Amino acid sequence: MKKTGVELTRLTLLGHVELPAHRGEGGFDHASTDHGRGRLYVAHTANDAVDVIDIKEGRYFASIEDLRGVAGALVHEGEDLLFTSNRGENTVAIMSPASEGSPIKVVVGHRPNGLAYDPERGVLLCANVGDPGGGHPPSVTLVDVRAGRPLATYPMPGRTRWAIFDPEQRLFFVNIADPPRIAVIGPGNPEQGERYIDIPARGPHGLELDPSGHRLLCACDGGNLVSLDSRSGEVLATLKLTGAPDVVFLNRSLGHLYVAIGDPGVIDVIDIDAWKTVEVVPTERGAHTLAHDEDANRVYAFLPLTHRAAVFQEEA
Repeated sequence: MKKTGVELTRLTLLGHVELPAHRGEGGFDHASTDHGRGRLYVAHTANDAVDVIDIKEGRYFASIEDLRGVAGALVHEGEDLLFTSNRGENTVAIMSPASEGSPIKVVVGHRPNGLAYDPERGVLLCANVGDPGGGHPPSVTLVDVRAGRPLATYPMPGRTRWAIFDPEQRLFFVNIADPPRIAVIGPGNPEQGERYIDIPARGPHGLELDPSGHRLLCACDGGNLVSLDSRSGEVLATLKLTGAPDVVFLNRSLGHLYVAIGDPGVIDVIDIDAWKTVEVVPTERGAHTLAHDEDANRVYAFLPLTHRAAVFQEEA
């Protein structure tokens, strides 16, 4: 990792990890961290690959290839699983980070994107963007991970975005861009258990869960962060952001939400208890995706113009 020595008020820029140059269009997308193995996995959509970063050594490690149009990456450490959503081939891949290869691929809905996992039932939810003009409505697909097969695909009322799982309520939450809603889905019987939470802002995008406060934190294209009660769906508060957000991650120990904003290229750092922005950190124009290493209090911002990851440290 190349050192820069640049320091910020709360987040210190430690340096950059150089990643493979783009071979096509698309840049980077979702990312996930495997703390036990000391690895970070980021969807390098432009390369149809997942890039692997050694977070202990601060360097690029390898790439997992042949994941066409890869958009999502999700690690579940308890079962030693890595999932990817592959938008260019309408599949999700299931593999072990131990081998970082030989995935099982399961066909899902059209243009899969956001991923969330229920480990108790072994059910993966894949939020599919769809292509309404081509006869493919937005949808969610539930996948039986242990059997390696799809369970069912259900239509959604609009384009799907980020998805998360609440282990306490045993529910999936899926952002819907338009109409602005969050779909609430019970994996046991989604047709019976599905309901919607209306969002008072345009374009729900990034989504996080604050389990200690029973809050959903929904970042919206209109440049707003919305806090909602995860049980009732009641809107608790809204906050103006620097711009249109994408990926969000919560540092639970510090109570800080990191919000990636590609234009102008910053991270908004939000104190979720004080409900205020405590810092705006420059990254690079177009840097709309992040990863978070909660064990080390580090944030990784993926820079599409220079195909590298900026590594920030926040002191506890």
